[in-house]
Amino acid sequence: MKFKNLHPWDVDYKTAVAIQADLRGKPVLSDDGPGDIRIVAGADISCTKGDDRVYAAVVLLDAATLEVVEEARYSCRISFPYIPGLLSFREGPPMLRAFEKLRRRPDVILFDGQGIAHPRGFGLAAHMGLILDLPSVGCAKTRLIGTFEEPGARRGQCSPLMRDGKQIGSVVRTKDRVKPVFISQGHRVSLERAVEIVLQCARRYRIPEPIRRAHILVNKMRKEETG
Repeated sequence: MKFKNLHPWDVDYKTAVAIQADLRGKPVLSDDGPGDIRIVAGADISCTKGDDRVYAAVVLLDAATLEVVEEARYSCRISFPYIPGLLSFREGPPMLRAFEKLRRRPDVILFDGQGIAHPRGFGLAAHMGLILDLPSVGCAKTRLIGTFEEPGARRGQCSPLMRDGKQIGSVVRTKDRVKPVFISQGHRVSLERAVEIVLQCARRYRIPEPIRRAHILVNKMRKEETG
């Protein structure tokens, strides 16, 4: 897979914030991808606290069966510090290298992180989706910003995630009576479609299967290397 080089990565805090501000209006927040999704990707990062090595993985699944059809992995040492709101500058470079190893191009990507439900409207899913120029969805386990009312207890029930009177995401129950996930658009997808995709991929567990498989893989990589 190829991707765009939109900006440098070896930057300081002020420059990183300026890059986010410059790019925040560029993601397309409407459906602009294949109507029939055949291959869905999940991407995740793992690291050990206090260690500068990170492990990135991308797993491609058949959208109909949720069986793994391809996976790619990459590990490296990074210098950008852990700063909430700027995680894409820490996680983005190794994640892009993992995507670069893929032979197939997915129809949509699910990220364990935020899309536009971010303090500067430009979280990991928006950032990576724009660079990869693929439909992307942020599916986070916790809220970063915004207010919401608890959705109903049944699978598929949801409530709007709001900020300053504007909906920036959906709080969605993917499994009966378990904690909801926080879904927001990344790039080239509507919020309604993003919710549909997550529910389609979350058939047995709270976390959608592409992200769950990527999470398992990065933790396996980390354990294999660190023992």
